[in-house]
Amino acid sequence: MFETIDYLQFGNKNQKRAFLAIENLGIIHSLSEYHPILCGTLPIGIDILGSDLDIIMNVVEFTSFEKKVTAFFGNHHDFKLKKTSIRNVPVIKANFTFEGFEFEIFGQPQPVKEQYAYIHMIIENTILNHNPCLKDEVIKLKEQGLKTEPAFCKLLGLEGDPYESLLEFGKSKQII
Repeated sequence: MFETIDYLQFGNKNQKRAFLAIENLGIIHSLSEYHPILCGTLPIGIDILGSDLDIIMNVVEFTSFEKKVTAFFGNHHDFKLKKTSIRNVPVIKANFTFEGFEFEIFGQPQPVKEQYAYIHMIIENTILNHNPCLKDEVIKLKEQGLKTEPAFCKLLGLEGDPYESLLEFGKSKQII
């Protein structure tokens, strides 16, 4: 379902706005060789004011990716590019704003469907589909300052590192 952004056209008001912004930006087409997928809260309808649009990609060669991202999006407001490491995996991130949305382009040398952002979104979406009443509670916790994964863990009674706990929950429920 999340391989393309077409579903956003039929979503809530913010999802429709995001669809147009992403299309107008041309990011999916411009960086298609990196298999971009929109992840995070907006695709599953639990975004709040200030939620960004996370687009994850499989990036092996950082130098050419950096040049392309800078050439395509470097002129956008608040453009920043950063290389770092998360869980001992090198990542490259670009952030900027466009049409009222903060974008985060996130690349790491791993297929997108194996990245935490995608797996967490699939787990969270499945939880919400089975328990629609949790949606408002997750949003409320997010508005109080909790990040998404910690909010889900709190509601599910999961302890420990929320990012790992959510993965283990997904595995135990055979979601992933």
